Amino acid sequence: MSTTTNSFRKFVSAVVLDLDGTLLNTDAIAKDVLKAFLPRYGKQWDGREAHKILGKTPSDAASAIIKDYDLPCTNDDFNAEIDRMLFDQWCNIKALPGADRLIKHLSGHKVPMALASNSPRKNVESKISYQQGWKETFSVIIGGDEVRAGKPSADIFLEAAKRLNIEPSSCLVIEDSLPGVTGGKAAGMQVVAVPSVPKQSHLYTAADEVINSLLDLHPEKWGLPPFEDWIEGTLPIEPWHIAGPVVKGFGRGSKVLGIPTANLSTEGYSELLSLHPSGVYFGWAGLPSRGTYKMVMSIGWNPYFDNKEKTIEPWLLHEFDEDFYGEELCLVIIGYIRPEANFPTVDSLIAKIHEDRQIAERALDLPLYSKYRDDPFLKGSSCSSL
Repeated sequence: MSTTTNSFRKFVSAVVLDLDGTLLNTDAIAKDVLKAFLPRYGKQWDGREAHKILGKTPSDAASAIIKDYDLPCTNDDFNAEIDRMLFDQWCNIKALPGADRLIKHLSGHKVPMALASNSPRKNVESKISYQQGWKETFSVIIGGDEVRAGKPSADIFLEAAKRLNIEPSSCLVIEDSLPGVTGGKAAGMQVVAVPSVPKQSHLYTAADEVINSLLDLHPEKWGLPPFEDWIEGTLPIEPWHIAGPVVKGFGRGSKVLGIPTANLSTEGYSELLSLHPSGVYFGWAGLPSRGTYKMVMSIGWNPYFDNKEKTIEPWLLHEFDEDFYGEELCLVIIGYIRPEANFPTVDSLIAKIHEDRQIAERALDLPLYSKYRDDPFLKGSSCSSL
């Protein structure tokens, strides 16, 4: 998914990045902390406030949680206790897919970068200290406590432009939250939104472009140097493994597509899948009793079902005489093709799937990818465990 919402696009010379939810997966840490914190007051975190606190200042986020859970504490008391718990977890924060790649790319091309976060400056410094090379890379780092008003105010973005000594209109903002998008546009900047809450992309109409993840950012659209790591329409990624029994598919049968398709059980893999953007990937598939095959795989939010978690749908690029439902399937995912997308007709979906197939088949013959065909995981020796 990549949607351009505004027709006017101005080339830029600097980038202003949000931190939480855009570069770092702090949402997962915050959720774990709240799950541990709320039982002290006899409450249970159910995630219903996730969209309410996204991109807010710590004070506003605290107010939302205190109100929704009817907690007998003040904002200051809440934040003091939560901050202590969060501080101990900053070392466990993982960079979101594409974040380190983007920072290294912009830095390597000497594109000025500012980090602008609603979090207090000391928290920003602490979080990025665990990400190698990040602190030294940013020309400017601004915390929410350094400006008069946090996002959705334009203050932090205007201050970033001032410190960069660049006109606001020449800055590109990359944000995951609606308050961040609002603030960036109010500052007169171009804004790319990378929504961190699933199925919320339709709300980001103010952004100049909405993308599925940082993997789908194309800097050249904004006059910045393009990435040079795409190979034959594919992006190499750090390999990851997943395995489980094949369960019956959801109506996209092999007879229609001409490709053996199935759905893989996601039991036990929710956390792993949360680390990877929805989209189309490829790699190698192993059926221990049959062999190893080229594979394309989609992970995402099946539009035909109101699923709460991502689904996994591998397509084995091989003709089979019989079904393999119920068999153990081992996958090694090694590359990315495109973001998840909805299609107006079944025919357009099938055409795109065959295009994905052609891209994957060509790429998997390259030495960069073909070497993973011999991964022991595919043979079943380690298929049941990561």
